[in-house]
Amino acid sequence: MMLNEQTELKTTGLKTLRQIISQYIRLLTVILVVLILNIIVYIQVVNEQQQAYDNAMRTFQQIEQMLAGNQEEIEEVITEYSETCLRSAEAIAYIIQNEPSALESVEELKNIARLVGVDEIHFFDKTGRIYAGTHPEYYDFTFDSGEQMAFFKPMLEDHSLKLVQEITPNTAEEKMMQYSALWSENGEFIVQVGMEPVSVMKATAKNELSYLFSQFRVNLEAHYYAVDIASGQIVGSTELDCLGKNLTEIGLDEKYFSEYEKGFHARVNGRTSYCVFQRAGDNYIGRVIAGRDLYKRIPETTAALAVCLAVIAFALSLAVTRYMDRYVVDGIRSINEKLGRIAEGYLDEVIAVNSSAEFAELSSYINIMKQSILDSNRKMSYVLRKTNMYIGVYEYNERVKRVRFTEYIPRILALDEGETKQLCLDAGSFQRFIDEVRKNPVAGEPETFGVRDRYVKLEEIRDHHEVFGVVIDVTESVNKRKEIEAERDMDLLTGLYNRRGLEQRLSALFEKPEELGSSAAVMIDADNLKVINDTYGHDAGDVYLRAIAELIAGVGTRGCVAARLGGDEFVLFLYGYASAGELEAALQDFKEIQDKKTADLNDEVNVTLKFSFGFGLMKEKDGYQEALREADERMYENKRERKK
Repeated sequence: MMLNEQTELKTTGLKTLRQIISQYIRLLTVILVVLILNIIVYIQVVNEQQQAYDNAMRTFQQIEQMLAGNQEEIEEVITEYSETCLRSAEAIAYIIQNEPSALESVEELKNIARLVGVDEIHFFDKTGRIYAGTHPEYYDFTFDSGEQMAFFKPMLEDHSLKLVQEITPNTAEEKMMQYSALWSENGEFIVQVGMEPVSVMKATAKNELSYLFSQFRVNLEAHYYAVDIASGQIVGSTELDCLGKNLTEIGLDEKYFSEYEKGFHARVNGRTSYCVFQRAGDNYIGRVIAGRDLYKRIPETTAALAVCLAVIAFALSLAVTRYMDRYVVDGIRSINEKLGRIAEGYLDEVIAVNSSAEFAELSSYINIMKQSILDSNRKMSYVLRKTNMYIGVYEYNERVKRVRFTEYIPRILALDEGETKQLCLDAGSFQRFIDEVRKNPVAGEPETFGVRDRYVKLEEIRDHHEVFGVVIDVTESVNKRKEIEAERDMDLLTGLYNRRGLEQRLSALFEKPEELGSSAAVMIDADNLKVINDTYGHDAGDVYLRAIAELIAGVGTRGCVAARLGGDEFVLFLYGYASAGELEAALQDFKEIQDKKTADLNDEVNVTLKFSFGFGLMKEKDGYQEALREADERMYENKRERKK
């Protein structure tokens, strides 16, 4: 009795302990899950912000490199323009000195200007007054007429000077020009030429921030801004409606630029965004990305991890219960067994209760899972690069003739060298070629078209006059699908349509009633198939059926659809005949060969091809079933008559 009481006491104590520990483990598990999720969310946020900062720094570095490179280009163009301008002045001085009568005709001087390739020619006398040139409205201007003109005044004192002025607004119109001047060899006049610095201005335009920003729109979710430090005004932006606005108008504050060099959050244009700014000369340049775009992957990743952790928590609670039972029953030995299970990869209560190292290991695994999810895009990109798919890209502007495309485009579109060159040089021809390709869609394959001997998937993005297209060679997959469809609709033994293929073919035919003409349905039954199978074997029976199928497929002189319904039953649909008389003549020809053709079943056996048949003429466009019933009845009549 005492033993029973002790046993009951132990049992009662165990249940209570199990409940307490189970509750404790469940609570601890919930706390750990919440803590881990928060840590993971925090890590993801930090990683996304760091990635945004790194992307911004790479972009800023590229912008600085482009600015430096463009500046070198500007200096080279300016030097080239200066030399060209001076050489042009020397050439004109030589021409006028040998043909001074040209000074009397403005038109003649303009012809010389066009010949030499300059925009203005001015001739100064020894006092520094313009007395001839391509622009009479400038006559009587002197070197004292303006700051721009005064640059050349030292030439009146030193006839050996050959001066080239930097690009500057001219005196009369404030138009940007580059002038050079020198004395004629005979010392009678000074010739000055002016050129509009078109190439210089184009090269300079490349240093404009708006142009540079347009080169970095790889990530359409990010926007770029350039802010004048002195005025706080936005002088460049990928969002054109922000140009000219002050920082505060879009929600930015300049003090954050220096305080938070690694980036900061702000509400920009009504969107909570992550911003990174850096000083570049007299401007701040910045990269801004909306928070919903920057952190869009975090909710999905966190939800997946939450599900995983919930499963783990459930398994852990179940393991605790089992562990307590095993601990009471088996004692210390059960602990060793559980440790063995842990070594094999099974987690149980000992992780939560007796050790903290296992929880650290769990955290490590969770981090691995998280990293795997974050790396999924990179892995997918790597896999795609390893595929054997041929993918081509083309791009053109409808206003510009030239087309740019990748090396696989000619191969995918089956273009020879001449066609490739022609289409590359003419956007209109290329667009017409693509339009012709789109006229051959592949049924059942969206955005897929036939091109000569292959099939391509073609998709285009049009933005105003800009066209961007992607072409993928899908010939193999389309051919494989067509083979599958053909096998599905054909009788493998005879090569005729099966029942499904017959219905598909007739359905398509009846959609064009003008092609039916006089038509008829014919039912055919191969005789003696069972006898041949029993006598010579089923292989011989197959030969017999194929021979009859070949005979049926050659009936008539017009349209013919032949099918095997199964076993020894065949259907023949004749159509396209000009009259009922012509159709009946074809049926009569078919009757003439009944029981008159033979086939070799093997090297030793030759048998007569025997079959019964009946036909029904189509009386209405939709009367196929009625004609088929009539043909079936006549076939059985024919079979009975032939057995007599």
